[in-house]
Amino acid sequence: MRQIKFSEAILEATDQCLASFDNSYLIGLGVPDPMGVFGTTKGLYKKYGKNKVMDMPLSENGMLGIVIGSSLVGMRPIMVHQRLDFFILALDQLINNASKWHYMFGSKQSVPIVIRLIVGKGWGQGPQHSQCLLSVFGHIPGIKVVLPSNAYDAKGLLISSLKDDDPVIFIEHRWLHNTISDVPNEMYDVPIGKAKVLRKGKDITIIAVSYMVLEALKAADILKEKFDIEAEVVDLRTIKPIDKQTIIESAKKTKNVIVVDQGWKSYGFASEIMAIVIESCQCKISRVALPDVPTPTSWFLANHYYKEAQDIVEETLKMLNLGKIKINNFLKMDNLIPRDVPDKSFLGPF
Repeated sequence: MRQIKFSEAILEATDQCLASFDNSYLIGLGVPDPMGVFGTTKGLYKKYGKNKVMDMPLSENGMLGIVIGSSLVGMRPIMVHQRLDFFILALDQLINNASKWHYMFGSKQSVPIVIRLIVGKGWGQGPQHSQCLLSVFGHIPGIKVVLPSNAYDAKGLLISSLKDDDPVIFIEHRWLHNTISDVPNEMYDVPIGKAKVLRKGKDITIIAVSYMVLEALKAADILKEKFDIEAEVVDLRTIKPIDKQTIIESAKKTKNVIVVDQGWKSYGFASEIMAIVIESCQCKISRVALPDVPTPTSWFLANHYYKEAQDIVEETLKMLNLGKIKINNFLKMDNLIPRDVPDKSFLGPF
């Protein structure tokens, strides 16, 4: 099996879907551009032409209305927004039309739309371009919410999303676009609503989605190497529908659960997972999430705002009554170095 980037997996899945389904098309601001939305739509306009791959004006709410209309007459569109924040302007169409149509018309009509939203954390993008509003979308009945953490799942989940008859919010974290995984050449499905245990453990369960899965795995490595603590890491992959069975089975096994949220702490995704666990079993449970303030633009402030593996390790030690251990003796974090970029090899968002 060959290895490709997350962004390349998105591109390949889109390409294969456009080729396989006559009723599919791709639309979004900048989709036909040479850069192709961070490389995820590159070359598709030249290959399929203006009837299958099209740009759109700055009218998010109006354009989603048009896309909904096309889905009601048999089309299966993929709509792309280069930032999740831009899509907020289209929430009226999503909440009042797309999500409710199947219910209001007695299950006789569906709205099969995939809406790709990209989270633009880091690089000083600040409070208006860095938001991860997954709990907002998860709160709405009638839609599905997908958040892959690796290239394999990105391709399989995007294909499954296009085949699904419900509206699907497909959230990509920009820091994942350059990550590499084994990905088959052929089309394949990854089931929506099924979590995956990425690492087995007996002492504590760490539950996460999207980019925070990588931080959870880093934390699990540190916990094992430095403290001989075996953490089980669960990648939910989708938060609506949510795989309650996998969550509960892991919680019952370890009796200690940490939920890692890349959104704000209050009223968030982590709170919902905590409720599922508390209603089903007795265990210690905590959450690692962003403070309830807008995202800072300054990298120095961002160093104290975003959560990383270190924060998960500290919360684990506290939960296991090992909080007196001086974490800084094991993890040397230099706050004078910007940490709002994924790694030194990646130069920026565009």
